[in-house]
Amino acid sequence: MFGLFNLPKLLLLAAIIFAVWYGFKWLNNRQAQVSRSKPAKPFRPNARPAADPVEPDIEEMIPCPDCGVYVAKGSKHRCG
Repeated sequence: MFGLFNLPKLLLLAAIIFAVWYGFKWLNNRQAQVSRSKPAKPFRPNARPAADPVEPDIEEMIPCPDCGVYVAKGSKHRCG
């Protein structure tokens, strides 16, 4: 009577699996529609991305001859 597999439990399990399956299917279709509806960016072969700087923000570091602390080359370092 209280067996592991009975008809109402199996029907409920099948309904849950069906709902989850079609929920994911609907979400994937929705994402595909949204990505297709976005306008394509025009192709510009010589254009650089806006976030790509022309010069990187890198400075050469040299050790201070007095205290040994590394400072940017050309900076005014005072040992204290």
